Amino acid sequence: MQKLIMALSVIIVTLHREVERADLIGFPMDKSLNIAYICTNSDIGGRWMSRTIAENAHIEVARSAARLFLQKGVADTTGDEIAEAAGISKRTLWRYFRTKESCVEPLFALASQRLAARLRSWPSDTSVEQFLEATYDMSKMDEQEIKDTGLVIHLIARLDEEPALLGPWHMSTRNTEETMAEVIASRLDLSPQDYDVMLCAATVAAAMRIVDETISRGAVKYGQVPTVGETNDRLAQAIRRASTLPFCDPVTPRPR
Repeated sequence: MQKLIMALSVIIVTLHREVERADLIGFPMDKSLNIAYICTNSDIGGRWMSRTIAENAHIEVARSAARLFLQKGVADTTGDEIAEAAGISKRTLWRYFRTKESCVEPLFALASQRLAARLRSWPSDTSVEQFLEATYDMSKMDEQEIKDTGLVIHLIARLDEEPALLGPWHMSTRNTEETMAEVIASRLDLSPQDYDVMLCAATVAAAMRIVDETISRGAVKYGQVPTVGETNDRLAQAIRRASTLPFCDPVTPRPR
């Protein structure tokens, strides 16, 4: 999220059974205790954007496109509708985006950037389990990140039905792989370009992607909503099982 989700973001949501209505029903839950809160704050219904082009126009277009894709499906959404929802001209839309599917790339990219920032803050004396527990605390997330994460997870859950979204999604997972190489290298005093580091990063990123997709699909389609703790446990187990290098436990930096 993931994302999926991680975002690592792996943060999971429950999707209301009738997303097309765009008026999600709230859950009486404390967001610090259960991530189902995200579902009610993912902004699927959306609001019409200002008729001005803001500095963050790319991400606003992505959010608008995501909401439309979730409401109508990719095939039934037009570029004109995305531009209208984002409050920009059609000419501006096609100046920045090559296809309508690519309009959601900034949203996936933002999730990857948020994940990267968290991963780079992983203390050397902390295990992967401790890191995830401390980092993925929804009470520390702002409302916009919760909404963005909800949109991303809803999109991930639609990948089987919307294969056109696989390109943007896989591009973001590639970014996660590159970040993991940096993190692994830093924790083990190796180079990010080291073959073993790149191999480990690739397997870990793939494991994280599978966790994102599996949990998001289960939460959105089948109402199988784990707690934040359960999600973190599953993610930590996947990272450990996929790891080919010993970076998951606390490490002692080598003297310089």
